[in-house]
Amino acid sequence: MATTASVSKQRTVGGSFLLEEHKLDNVFTPEDFNEDQQMVAKLAEDFANNEIVPMIERIEHKEWDVTRELLKKASEAGLTNADVPAEYGGSEMDKVSSALIADHIAKSGSFSVSYGAHSGIGTLPIVYFGTEDQKKKYLPRLASGELIGAYALSESTSGSDAMNPRTKAVLAADGKHYVLNGEKMWITNANFADLYIVFAKVDGEKFTAFIVEKTFPGFSVGAEEKKLGIRGSSTAPLILNDCQVPVENLLGEIGKGHIIAFNILNIGRFKLGAACVGGARNILSHTIAYAKQRKAFGKVIADFGLIREKLAQIVAGIYTGEAMVYRTVGMMDVALGEVEKGGAEESKETRKAIEEYAVECSIIKVWASEMLDMAVDETVQVYGGYGFVEEYPAERAYRDSRVNRIFEGTNEINRMIITGFLMKRAISGQLPLLPAIKKVMDEVMAGPSTDEIEGALAAERTIVGNAKKVGLLVAGAASQKYMQDLVNQQEVMGAIADIIIEAFAMESAVLRTQKLIESKGEKEAEVATALTQIYIAGAIGRVEASAKKVMAAVAEGDMLRTQLMILRRLVKHEPVNVIALQQHAAQKVLEADKYAF
Repeated sequence: MATTASVSKQRTVGGSFLLEEHKLDNVFTPEDFNEDQQMVAKLAEDFANNEIVPMIERIEHKEWDVTRELLKKASEAGLTNADVPAEYGGSEMDKVSSALIADHIAKSGSFSVSYGAHSGIGTLPIVYFGTEDQKKKYLPRLASGELIGAYALSESTSGSDAMNPRTKAVLAADGKHYVLNGEKMWITNANFADLYIVFAKVDGEKFTAFIVEKTFPGFSVGAEEKKLGIRGSSTAPLILNDCQVPVENLLGEIGKGHIIAFNILNIGRFKLGAACVGGARNILSHTIAYAKQRKAFGKVIADFGLIREKLAQIVAGIYTGEAMVYRTVGMMDVALGEVEKGGAEESKETRKAIEEYAVECSIIKVWASEMLDMAVDETVQVYGGYGFVEEYPAERAYRDSRVNRIFEGTNEINRMIITGFLMKRAISGQLPLLPAIKKVMDEVMAGPSTDEIEGALAAERTIVGNAKKVGLLVAGAASQKYMQDLVNQQEVMGAIADIIIEAFAMESAVLRTQKLIESKGEKEAEVATALTQIYIAGAIGRVEASAKKVMAAVAEGDMLRTQLMILRRLVKHEPVNVIALQQHAAQKVLEADKYAF
């Protein structure tokens, strides 16, 4: 089932959202899904409800045959091979459809993880970096679910520092195979996968990827880990003891394993973000159902304001998360649409198109994983004592959620990527960040502007524009203070990233709602407007707090006072009635019994 992207034809530069306003016609939102994409979403939703949900208890009890059978069924439906070319047995969907599957299949944290490891990071290295022989040999069997894939990068001493593994690969004397020695840790699908993408250093120096089959001599799987959450997914170490890997199973180029790792992780990050949004939508349905039947003080707790506040915050998070994920994946599809199919440089150009949005992918991963943690935490609170009881869904969702801030590069690493990647692009001239920083500094020193934004969401658009200016202002101040040493100032880099993340989140929600207002009118977009205002009301406070953290670190005395004065001017806004907005949003989902936007 191939799908085609229904997106704007104008390509967007990755990271440019911080420097310019993106035209509405170039912004892809959930309201832009075409018929094929809507059908894919329904297919994934139906599969999850009909096939996965009835098996959750068996999945949680580590019945690996159940997970394997579900992955095979999902493959037959075209759900696990969305990114595999049709010529190798895949369904070859656009990236929006691929994200929709990850989003709507996320009814079980454990299965979602197994699915992602197989269909994403376990298969895509061969799709994008495999030789023709490797693709013909492995992709049809991975696409059909005959083989289950896994990805082995982390080690006990190199989790976040993944480029420095101890696992070594040495070419055997006969020149026909490599001998791998080492141990990989925390490998998803370890105990039931058939094929592993394993990273090792050739001769202890050159970081390289290999395709390793479980039947290769010297390969074994260690004991299953006893985990806090996602207990129904397999997580175990891989033991490579003189493991013999044929030379034809070397993946990519010797010494270029980092290119594979980074590119595949970018895809893993936006899919993880989509899954987190889907997970929040799923747990919201349980929360609504419980709040409507649980009684206290003579009425259902769904009638209480503080319960409605929790529901509204979760809903605003889902709405904003959808806007962020599909905006990013829409940009990616436009870029991929420009790649010449069948051309000699197709794989290379495809990788470049995906890498273009590395910052946005990291933003989605960080933001969505933390949004889901907020959602499940509030769900436990709504359930009260029952939130701690295993037979209720809140307890498992709470445990399962926590790992998302560690997966696909920790959120700390991703925050470093966000700021570091943007600064690197600025220095190289790929992104005019430095002139933009200078322009903002000149503007703020010149005094308040008399220009006012008019039209729908004028106040919110002003807040978003000023949040971007805050980001540029603190990035400029930090660059002046630390110059080349900025990369070593992790707390400052992290705080700058937090501002950038919130700017992207706020703007994505605003742009989505603007498009809704244009197409359906302000009345029809009333709840969407409320959700946007709810999110922005909290986000601008977080922007201010992060900016103060940076300013206090890079300035003192009169300079600090001047910067704080400018900050106050930029974040100044008239507060909205968040309580009324939350009541309105909560009433909408309580009437629908689910997220209904």
